[in-house]
Amino acid sequence: MTVTRRTVLGGAVALGAASAVTLPASASGRLSNLAHLDYLRTSVTPPTAAGHSTYGSGPLGVLWTYADRQADGSYKRIGGGTYDPVTDTYGQGAYNADDISRAAVVYLRHWGQFRDRSSLTAAFELLRGLTFLQSPNGNVVLWMQPDGTLNPSADPVELPDPSDSGPSYWLARTVWALGEGYDAFRLVDSRFADFLKARLELALAALERQVLVRYGQWNIVDGRRVPAWLIVNGADATSEAVLGLAAYARAGGSTRARRALTQFADGISHMSAGSTRQWPFRALLPWGESISVWHAWGAQMPSALAAAASVVRTPLGPAIGDTAGFTPLLMTAGGPDNGWLPAPIDRTQIAYGVDARLQGLLAVGLPGLKQVAAFVAAWYFGANRAGSPMYDPSTGRTYDGISGDGVINRNSGAESTIHGQLSMLALDADPGLARLSGGPLTHSGLQVVEGEAAVGGQVVTPPSAWTGESQWSNGSYVSLANGGSAAWTLPSASLPRLVLPVVNLVSPGRSRWTTGSLSLGSIDHDALGPQGISAAPGALQPITLPTPLPPYATTLKATAVSGQDLQVDALLLLPTISTLRLGPAVLLASVDPHPRTHSLKTTPGTTAYTYTASGVLHSRRRLTGTTSQALIQPGGFTVVL
Repeated sequence: MTVTRRTVLGGAVALGAASAVTLPASASGRLSNLAHLDYLRTSVTPPTAAGHSTYGSGPLGVLWTYADRQADGSYKRIGGGTYDPVTDTYGQGAYNADDISRAAVVYLRHWGQFRDRSSLTAAFELLRGLTFLQSPNGNVVLWMQPDGTLNPSADPVELPDPSDSGPSYWLARTVWALGEGYDAFRLVDSRFADFLKARLELALAALERQVLVRYGQWNIVDGRRVPAWLIVNGADATSEAVLGLAAYARAGGSTRARRALTQFADGISHMSAGSTRQWPFRALLPWGESISVWHAWGAQMPSALAAAASVVRTPLGPAIGDTAGFTPLLMTAGGPDNGWLPAPIDRTQIAYGVDARLQGLLAVGLPGLKQVAAFVAAWYFGANRAGSPMYDPSTGRTYDGISGDGVINRNSGAESTIHGQLSMLALDADPGLARLSGGPLTHSGLQVVEGEAAVGGQVVTPPSAWTGESQWSNGSYVSLANGGSAAWTLPSASLPRLVLPVVNLVSPGRSRWTTGSLSLGSIDHDALGPQGISAAPGALQPITLPTPLPPYATTLKATAVSGQDLQVDALLLLPTISTLRLGPAVLLASVDPHPRTHSLKTTPGTTAYTYTASGVLHSRRRLTGTTSQALIQPGGFTVVL
């Protein structure tokens, strides 16, 4: 069918030209559909467990972890780990706190949007199940077996072990669910809301005792100061707790909750890194034990900072940098890939990562970011590496992911279903968001050339690709001795490109980089500083050479001016203007220090919206021809819709 794309700009609805795309819808006219999530739900009456209780009596709401697609197209619910049919147990369990908590958030938000009483009931039962998993110390047991028996020490082992012996991702997600639960139930069931408040305060006491006791202290990671008061040293885990604390504080929660919210948001803000031309391009890093890793899953940092800023007025700048700076570059490089470690190695794409990007863009809320969100959301409807929808609105299933070579995993477990529904609820809540779901998909952005593709140098393959804090791009690197050199043949490009050699900063030495007779700059390979809590000496870092590679240049040479083992993992080549095209819609991202115009094929009647590096609208121009000049601001982005 033909769908008219609508885009909100400054509160007004701008109608773009119609685009022949197919946007599926459920029978209700909504994108959200809880049918598959309902299928994953079940109830259990657990045996007595010392110290564990919940609200009221009767069976508890829980959620199966996985749903495997069968040959006939049906789905089978299963748990995690090795299954023992004799005891009807799994190495991990059938149900887990991570998914129960996030599913509760889905039903709570569905209730908030549509006032569907069955959603409120489902949330009630899941919150009862979740709070049964909470221990008297405020922490949370992760796994439960099919009969409701708690399994605090899973196989394979997960940390902390036992799972309620310290802070964890599942404690953070429990806070998320309890905070949104209190906000929803305080006006419809005050007694249950009071119970949720008590359990949230219990969890908060655990976080104060185990995490926030370090507020104001810093860890050292390869010479950089990193907040020591993040939950499990993760801005990702902390961000999910912040979502719950913000909801709780907004609903009149305690002073201690507002204090914790402020402190956690402060810690997340300090994970902002890079600049418009330096890796990771203003992204909020998720892991406080590495300065070399960004991953998409759980990276809810920008939406958490936006939620906190709406309650306690914490700075929003780091969230804007992440959404207006890093996310457009991520999308033009191939979409919401799972991991830049620091090269974009993990090309898997999953709903957890896609939803985190979408939620951040929408939560920060600037009109230009909502336009970028349209490109992210289109992943669910076929604008992805597989060229096929990842979400089925007729069933509510979101498939479990797309591999780097475009193969879809058509299982549909709890996590994918949950984050697919969170995305669909966000889209249903914002009908002004541009709906993009079809047409040819092309990218022209960040490229990777492996270090070992060079002529010259010595190829080294470590025992493991994982260093302990990051990952060698292809499992190997090229080593240069003093006076040695390596030369690469590069793909041609019509635009200047930033060159970012990914080098291991671990030992003294200096390399010089040239293309033909032109010097692009030098890199000092010395360690950045004390190793600190980092798991490995040195740090894999993409270093931006001062001079860009000229247009059409296809050679690059590195010479070791000094040092005996200069380690080059890969080369990142980033056009000064990157492009993502989805049918007639275009996203342009700039790392150029100057305003530029960029020629592109356009559909007459579309509009080019130009935004600054801070996501502020600079200008907009109606396009009338089939070839147009689009303006792009330094470090900013432009959207053509």
